[in-house]
Amino acid sequence: MFTNNFSSVTIGWVAIATGIVGLLGLTFIILFFTIGQPFGTLNDICIGLTAILSMVIVWMLYPGHHAPFPLLSQVALVIAMFGALLVLVGTALAISGIKGWFLSGLYMAAGNAMIGLWLLGLNYFALRDNSLPHSLVIFGLICGVILALGLVTIPGIVRGIDSQEYELTTFNYIWWASSLGYLALYPTWCILLGRFLLLK
Repeated sequence: MFTNNFSSVTIGWVAIATGIVGLLGLTFIILFFTIGQPFGTLNDICIGLTAILSMVIVWMLYPGHHAPFPLLSQVALVIAMFGALLVLVGTALAISGIKGWFLSGLYMAAGNAMIGLWLLGLNYFALRDNSLPHSLVIFGLICGVILALGLVTIPGIVRGIDSQEYELTTFNYIWWASSLGYLALYPTWCILLGRFLLLK
């Protein structure tokens, strides 16, 4: 999966940085629910930074699986980049206050769902060529599936739903499950990936 375009050490440190920023966002959202602002805004900033770092990881890993899987790798690249941009739109809407937390969160979930589709593809490639440890691949596939649950938010984005009243509907359960993916599981996978690459 890996080529000489970027060293394993470089990719590893970027992956670890991505995971640390993501888990910092998780810490901030917990503090937001227990204390309040400014931790909500800090969480949004971390989610945006994680998306930017994810774009870097996607770009760095792309050459390694382009040759054996040219079409699938190109599709995965485009989907992940578009997903990261959606996350940035969501964080910008939340931080600026242009839209409410609900619609902003839909953008973040949908964008991270697309990153999740890339993660599924990446781990599928790794499963085929044995370039990553089997346990890391399985965890990556689980993370990808949970992230991809955020695709259910796309109709809400299209309709511009920005409800300020939260209800425990099936939709919201799925949405929050996908949030667990980008707040906790995906950052953890990134750290594990980085650790593997540094020790490789």
